[in-house]
Amino acid sequence: MVLKDYLVLIPGIILAFILYSLSQGFNNIIGIELLGYSKSPISTAMIAILLGIFFGNFFKIRESFQKGLDFSRDYILKLGIICLGIQLKPFEFLEFGKIAIPLIVICIVSVLIIIKLIIKKLQIPTRMAYLISIGSTVCGTTAIMATAPVIKANKSEISYAIANITLFGILSMLLYPYFANFYFDGNSLFAGLFLGTAIHETSQVAAAGLIYEQQFNSPETLNIATVTKLIRNTFLIVMIPLFAFLYNRGQAKEKGYSILSIFPYFVLGFVGMIILRNVGDEVLLTNNNWVDLINSIKAGSKVFLTMAMAAIGLSTNLKDIRNMGYKPFIVGFTSMLTVGIVSILTIEIYVKFFI
Repeated sequence: MVLKDYLVLIPGIILAFILYSLSQGFNNIIGIELLGYSKSPISTAMIAILLGIFFGNFFKIRESFQKGLDFSRDYILKLGIICLGIQLKPFEFLEFGKIAIPLIVICIVSVLIIIKLIIKKLQIPTRMAYLISIGSTVCGTTAIMATAPVIKANKSEISYAIANITLFGILSMLLYPYFANFYFDGNSLFAGLFLGTAIHETSQVAAAGLIYEQQFNSPETLNIATVTKLIRNTFLIVMIPLFAFLYNRGQAKEKGYSILSIFPYFVLGFVGMIILRNVGDEVLLTNNNWVDLINSIKAGSKVFLTMAMAAIGLSTNLKDIRNMGYKPFIVGFTSMLTVGIVSILTIEIYVKFFI
């Protein structure tokens, strides 16, 4: 690309950044000023895509913005996913890993099997089902946006899946803390494991853990839920190539398909960030510059991902979503129930046979 090609990207990228800034402002007003939290439990990314959808459908977006929005949706998204790796410290997960990892694997496999049966029954688009299932089982909108390029999902399918995950994620975020305390009789370990595996988004898990902590005076539950969710997020490394393989395998003979041709190489950057974080912590743990760098990359990942979500919202046509019908929402609701029920059953089995 020459300089001219890069310059045409600037208006769309700036527009995406403006929407990110607006969503951050609305997030602070709603979560901190109105609800009274010290840190807003509402997802800025959720607000960004909703604002994008609003402006994209009620105002005509000029053609001069489109290339920059496409760039934000594709490349800034991948940069955000790579930067996410800096917050993961797998060596700290060992304490809960012996329970959390098998629990997460069982939940993922169960939801995939159930959704496979449902899409045959309801005959909904395979790509949308994949997006909803990976969003339900791994890490919500981040997983959806990371998977979408490798299965060639269109903008409407992405937005519909995110709306689906947002709806049922918020529902579980509000209900599950009270249910977990009742069902697990105040056991902080089991409640934290349940919240960390049964709720879609990282921000929603944190919010549910915060609600549990404030209502039932259990900071341990918040910590366990957060750690479990971060472990769950690392399964993105496995699930994206797997979904790419499953979706493209039927085209192998026709298009010379190979796993290398669809492998999402930005996932290697994500892994590289995890390694960098752990090596850096060993060598530079007490160095203030290292700590500042980690915090800057963390903040950058949120900015990049939110910009990408705003770009997706701006490019979404609500008429296309309306024409898809109600069936995908049945898949989303079933996913929410499945992952919640499987999480409870797995914890119960662990309690019965290992404690």
